[in-house]
Amino acid sequence: MTTYNYKHLYYFWAVAKEGGMSRAAERLGMAVQTISTQVRELERSLGHQLLKPAGRNVALTAAGEAAFAQAEQIFQLGEKLPDVLSAITASPKVVLRVGISDGLPKVAIPRLLAPALSHGNLRLECHDGEFADLLADLALHRLDLILADRPAPANDNVRVYSHTLGHSPLQWFGLPHWAKKWDDAPGQGPATLPLLLPTAHSEVRLRINHWMERNHILPNIVGEFEDSALLTTFAATGMGIFPAPALVRSELTERHGFVWLGECDGVDEQFFLIGSERKVMHPLVKEVLEAGVLI
Repeated sequence: MTTYNYKHLYYFWAVAKEGGMSRAAERLGMAVQTISTQVRELERSLGHQLLKPAGRNVALTAAGEAAFAQAEQIFQLGEKLPDVLSAITASPKVVLRVGISDGLPKVAIPRLLAPALSHGNLRLECHDGEFADLLADLALHRLDLILADRPAPANDNVRVYSHTLGHSPLQWFGLPHWAKKWDDAPGQGPATLPLLLPTAHSEVRLRINHWMERNHILPNIVGEFEDSALLTTFAATGMGIFPAPALVRSELTERHGFVWLGECDGVDEQFFLIGSERKVMHPLVKEVLEAGVLI
């Protein structure tokens, strides 16, 4: 029976996850030479080469692919052990690390996470960023889930799932002084008023563009924003009107002083939860999923 050191296996797993010795050494706080030596010890004990050069980085051999698949299961379970024990023993805090796609309306996040937020011992960590960057962090288990406006793209190298949380009709909002101008142009408000819109990186922007084309609207776009919170901030200055899902209507009107202007008929904002496929699912992610469609 072949014996090997699990610490050496962990170093190999870290190198494979990070794609190189230097990044693995940085992640583990160790010297590159130390990491390299430990991986070579593992290869000697197993009798197979696991890594091969790939430019400045390394790639997995066929044997390395098989070893990595086993190591992934072992260390994923090990990483989640503290969370599992915390949930069982009601420890002071259960950490939930959430990635939020930058185009998603920020005021909608508490509603989407409502099942998890009711947990009395929650410590929530939210990370806002580009969709591709968040997917990379999810693959490295730096995040427990992602909230986004689109499902994850198909990728044989990354085992994730996309769960539809629901959708919400898009509506137009603005400060009160825009309401009269909207009413003075029935059905043509978005054509006569300055618009603040999400940039094309947002999934909903394409649907808004199609809506304006169908309604023969030539928009006066005065601002485009990747971050929805920044869009709302500029809308609060009176710069223009903006679209937002009906889901957050009460938050916008009651807390932020905006007024509802009208519908963006036939256009919905979509919401997805993206998680990584693990042997043991984070208990709070499971609660959000089991709540079903939220909208």
